[in-house]
Amino acid sequence: MPRRRIGFWYRLAAVICKPPLVVLIKRDWRGMENIPADGGFITAVNHNSHVDPFAYAHYQYNTGRVPRFLAKSGLFKKGFVGAAMRGTGQIPVYRESTDALSAFRAAIDAVERGECVAFYPEGTLTRDPDGWPMTAKTGAARVALQTKCPVIPVAQWGCNELLPPYAKKPNLLPRKTHQVLAGPPVDLSRFYDKEMTTELLKEATEVIMAAVTRQLEEIRGEKAPETPYDPRRERIEQRRRTQAQAQAQAQAQAQQAEGQST
Repeated sequence: MPRRRIGFWYRLAAVICKPPLVVLIKRDWRGMENIPADGGFITAVNHNSHVDPFAYAHYQYNTGRVPRFLAKSGLFKKGFVGAAMRGTGQIPVYRESTDALSAFRAAIDAVERGECVAFYPEGTLTRDPDGWPMTAKTGAARVALQTKCPVIPVAQWGCNELLPPYAKKPNLLPRKTHQVLAGPPVDLSRFYDKEMTTELLKEATEVIMAAVTRQLEEIRGEKAPETPYDPRRERIEQRRRTQAQAQAQAQAQAQQAEGQST
């Protein structure tokens, strides 16, 4: 969209946020030529720091195509932050409620109006121990297949060195570099005009995340794990380990009690 349509609230947010970002982090930004000059589209972005939404928004603001993020509904309710979220056209997500699908409808409407909707498909900060993208939710794929809009895979790295996932204090020195690489649109045409089943959405999501991961591999100069980290699978494995430990402990206690009784 042309810069003249960015609007007051986005310009105000830029005035507030850009100066500290410029001071705190250097920039190595590539792939801006892959951001569409017009028309609606989606960006799929990896998420490894609480700082990276601001740094990534700075990157895309500089392309002239401002992103509309999906964000927790609570951020929209009160005070200056709520006014800014509403004013900049961010999209509320009502988790664990009957309104959860409204975010997808709002995202589809935004794309069809010719805007960019930025998705963090992982849904939260990555829990991969080495910072690679983990398994993702299917929302971005759902909107992409519904609208047949371009999906731009974007990888970023560096804000996680400034503020690692779940860390409470930033690591300011030495000054970190925010690296961004946007790739060409992901080809999802083989999924078009088919029944939008769970399996179809999962497969399309895997294609999107594979493209994001390839961009991050190029930034980092190394290969990602063969299988993405799956927090659900890890929780299941953790429960199994806990149960096995409990059973082993109970068995040892039983054997000890039996030995004392003989």
